[in-house]
Amino acid sequence: MTQPSTVSHSTFIRARAGRSAALGEHLNRLLEPSRTAAGCLHFALQHSQCDADLWLISGFWADQQAMTAWFASPVMQVFDDLLALGLVNSLDVHTFNDATTQGVATPWHLKVS
Repeated sequence: MTQPSTVSHSTFIRARAGRSAALGEHLNRLLEPSRTAAGCLHFALQHSQCDADLWLISGFWADQQAMTAWFASPVMQVFDDLLALGLVNSLDVHTFNDATTQGVATPWHLKVS
């Protein structure tokens, strides 16, 4: 039987000019529900030190099923809100699987410009 491999995602979010603080407030809403989601090993929100409009969300998950469940969870409504409020200039999501295992994660990629 194949051992499940860990997977992760990195989401780069660029705020519209002058909207970075508001974007950060909305992104903070993801932290607690994501960190307590089933299968979450680590979840972080970071703000670029050299680009005031750039944010990074990264999550590490026990397996593909856990990450997929998170992407389908109600907490993801935050991204709809960001777009509706006009806070986002671009959103770039990348998913990764552990390169040290043979498992292959189903890719999930979304880019909004």
